[in-house]
Amino acid sequence: MKTFDVQTIEISAPFDRVFDYLSNAQKLPEWTNAFKSVSNGKAVMATPNGAIEIKLAVRAARCQGTVDWVMTFPDGSVATAYSRVIAPEQNRSLYSFILLPPPVPLEQLEGALEGQSHILRDELAKLRAMLSGQ
Repeated sequence: MKTFDVQTIEISAPFDRVFDYLSNAQKLPEWTNAFKSVSNGKAVMATPNGAIEIKLAVRAARCQGTVDWVMTFPDGSVATAYSRVIAPEQNRSLYSFILLPPPVPLEQLEGALEGQSHILRDELAKLRAMLSGQ
């Protein structure tokens, strides 16, 4: 059973622009489907069972290019989304996202991860279009 997925996109934009955009949590609703709103360390997420408010912390380190999001759910469970930006050239960035399964029961794990993987692919394509050539 697959327990993670790594996806990488190329963005025709400088590292600083990509990193600044990704590390701004308030931008999440612009390119992701899950986040409906973000402000003051909280976010409203859309789930199959309706909207839910969570705590959201961003851990960003420009010198490593990492942007991670720590999500704490009302039941106390915690999920972390890990990502990294690198700049192989001045106006070209690579963005990698490591998708881990959501905190759901084991019997739902594989289907949840596979579904999220398809959603992530679409979100990353949207992100690429938004940031390339701005």
